[in-house]
Formats: sequence, structure tokens, C-alpha cells
Amino acid sequence: MMIMENWFKFIDLFAGIGGMRIAFDRVGGNCVYSSEWNKYSQKTYFANFGEQPEGDITQVHETDIPDHDILVAGFPCQPFSIAGVSKKNSLGRATGFQDKTQGTLFFDVCRIIKEKRPRAFMLENVKNLCSHDKGRTFKIILESLEELNYEVFYSVLDGQNYVPQHRERILIVGFDRERYGKKIEFRFDLRPVVQKPIMRDILESSVEEKYTLSDRLWQYLQNYAAKHKAAGNGFGYGIAPVDGVSRTMSARYYKDGSEILILQEGKNPRRLTPRECARLQGFPDSFQIPVSDTQAYRQFGNSVVVPLMEEVAGLIVNKMEELELQNQKKKVI
Repeated sequence: MMIMENWFKFIDLFAGIGGMRIAFDRVGGNCVYSSEWNKYSQKTYFANFGEQPEGDITQVHETDIPDHDILVAGFPCQPFSIAGVSKKNSLGRATGFQDKTQGTLFFDVCRIIKEKRPRAFMLENVKNLCSHDKGRTFKIILESLEELNYEVFYSVLDGQNYVPQHRERILIVGFDRERYGKKIEFRFDLRPVVQKPIMRDILESSVEEKYTLSDRLWQYLQNYAAKHKAAGNGFGYGIAPVDGVSRTMSARYYKDGSEILILQEGKNPRRLTPRECARLQGFPDSFQIPVSDTQAYRQFGNSVVVPLMEEVAGLIVNKMEELELQNQKKKVI
């Protein structure tokens, strides 16, 4: 099904540097609102989209959020307190998402969904969300979304078919039952990739000397790895194979770059440059990096694999088009 240009509006919550925005822009969306509290991420977002995201979402009233068709959010993972819920259960009172999620940033996602009733949403989080707090966190998230009367689907997807990085994330997708009914089918049917990218594809041809590890840091990383290996642990630095995929890049990459190092002939390994980190997440080379290397490493380490998000965004939009057409046919009948 063909995706129509700019036919839907979306909002970008916990926007980071805009990886999700790029994905939904590419499948025909029009971003009408964004929120991100980190001032350095706001700077990068503004440099690339010409808009300053609103700050702390907890201070924004849900009625002030513009109407939208799709809510997009890469919300942080937080534990939910069940003490209050248990007390209310003992008193025989029903509890809803407001009781279960109060005080967490997921609560803000729920209150906006409840008020604005988008046709669909896409939430992104780390793979460990499923097992967080012995599975209670994920259970409450699904219960809360169900209570809001959305048909919910989720899957753990790996970005390594789109970028040369092993990066697993959970995506939660929902469609409004009040608008589309309960007989909604949705699958994360990603198109097969003809040729997987490799690390060599994202490396710059000329790299400044400052990205090469100092003798002291390289020796420390080798000693650290040897110590943990002797103890039977798998901790240590990671040399990325140039003809393969790297480990998962994290927000701590700025500290020493140890999880993804590139071998160099005749000298110590080096860390990736910020531009290479951007490429490792699937950002285009036109994406501007107006912050320090330290902040850039944090930002890309916290971001999403853009082409994977674009693929799923396309699936959501296609399904939404299909459901809208079904609604139109029902009205005609």
C-alpha cells in the first residue's frame, strides 16, 4: 500500500536528538510537537529540525498537546511502586493506570494518550524492559495500554540488518479500538534485507589522532579484560570486526569507547568518531552534530537505529491507512 505524503500528524516525546522523528518524517508524517528535557539534546534537535523541543513533559498539561494521529515515545524505563496498588486491592477498589503508573514518565505517556486518543502509538525501550522488576514493569505497561482501550502488539527487534550493530530494542505498537474495533491484526513483518551492512561501510577514511587510545588507557583496558577473564567473567573491551557487526553502543561510550574499538596498523586501537557513531545508528551524513564529542557519544548511544524505526513506522502507517479505508467502507454501507 502506498504511503500518502503528510497525511498524518505525530508527536515526538522523549525525543532525544530526533531519530524517531526522522523515521516518521520519511514515511509521510508531519511532526506537530516534540518534548525533550536534556539541553544538549535540545541543541542537536534544533540544529537539525529548526524547532526547540518543549522541556519537562511532566510539567505540560495534556490538553495543551496538539491533536495528533500517532504518538511516538522512547520513554525511560522506571520501576513502578505497587505498594499503593496492593493497599487499594485489599480494600476492594479497582485500580487503573493512574494508580499504577503515577510518578513515572510512562504515566505521562498514558495521560496524553487518554486525553488526545491518537489513532496509533509506537513506544520504544530497551530489551530488558520485559524482565525489569521481575516482569512487573512490563505487565503494568501492557495492562495500562489495554485499559486505555488500545489493541497492543510488541516485539524485540535487532537493528543489525540495517546498521552494522547488534542492538535489540522492544517496540510496542497500539491501535485505537474505539476507532477501529477489536479485530485488528498487526505483525512486525520487516522486509528481507538483501545485503547486511558491515563496519567497514561506516568508517571514515581519515580520522584525527585524538581518537586513538593513549598508551595508558589501552594498557588499562587490557589489564581490566585480563583480570575479568581470569575470574571467568566476559567483561572487557570489544574490537569491532571491520567485516562484521559491532557490540551495542551505549550512552557510556564517551568514557573510554571500550565496547567498540577499531584496530589500527602500527598503533593503538581507536574509538569511533561522532560521525561514525551517527552512521552506526543509521543517521544520514547530513545530520548536524553541534555539540562536544562527549555529548555526541551520549546522544547517539541513547538514540535509535533510524532505518529500523522507519521500517516499523511504515508498517504502522500502512495498517492505519488500511483501517481508515475499512471505516470509510462501513460508513458507505
